This record gives sequence, C-alpha cells and structure tokens, in this order.
Amino acid sequence: MRLSLRINGEVREVEAAAGDSLMNVLRRLGYLSVKNGCDRGDCGSCAVLIDGRAVTSCLMFAGTSEDAEITTTEALADGGDLHPLQAANLDAAAVQCGFCTPGLLMTAVDLLSHDPDPSEQSVREAFAGSYCRCTGYVKPVEAVLDAARRMRGDDGG
Repeated sequence: MRLSLRINGEVREVEAAAGDSLMNVLRRLGYLSVKNGCDRGDCGSCAVLIDGRAVTSCLMFAGTSEDAEITTTEALADGGDLHPLQAANLDAAAVQCGFCTPGLLMTAVDLLSHDPDPSEQSVREAFAGSYCRCTGYVKPVEAVLDAARRMRGDDGG
C-alpha cells in the first residue's frame, strides 16, 4: 500500500506492506535515529513522537500513522543549534554507546512538553519504558533536569 506520512514536518510517500511497523518504514526512509533494539516494545530505543506523545514505533503499524505528525530525533536540532535536551546530554556526558539516546530524548521531549519542571522521580518514571545498558540512568536523568532548567530560563541562581 502507498502511504503518505508527515515526518518532521515533511510529507513523505512510501510503499509499505499492511504489517510493516512504523519503525521499519522510518528506517527505510533514512531516519536512522529510530533504533531497533528489541522489536517487542520493551526497550524504548525506537521511540518517536506521534502528535507530540512518545510511542514505541516498533509496535505501531505504519498505516495507522498516516494522519499523524511523526517526529524523530532528527528534527530536534534547529539547523546547527542543538535542542536543549541534546546539549544537556552532551554537557552531562550522558551519552555512552548512544544506542538508547534517541529514544530517551524523545521520551524526555514528551515529558517536558507537559511537565516543564519535572522531579527526578518523574524523569525516572518517564524513562521506565527505556532500557539503557551503559549509563545507569544517573547522567541521562540529570541531563533532563538540566535541560528543563535551560528551557525554563532558570539559571539555577
């Protein structure tokens, strides 16, 4: 079937089988930040935003997202300027192997969109559906809290 998907503000036409996951279609289209970590919805590495909410794209049929706004990590930076979450992750050294990072970023974008001043516990709860083998979550959680401060314009002083 032929699909018309709105990805990162751009309409993309793609051929997909009825059972193709959104993750596989996005990767075929070159959105390689969408990682295939488990293909079962357990790890969160394939998280994208669908109409602003983080979802595991490996569990979503591509055909069900035709009327939605799909956002991948590729859309976070504004030209050469990193999104505050990306900058905070780099500053906190929160990225190790980087495999889970796009999913964590998209989960954090969703969280901060409805909770601009999250607690550490809120960030940890948001990350509950994401599996990171390297960081132990300490630095990624700190990065989200720092990004939230940056986005609110709170310099901490």
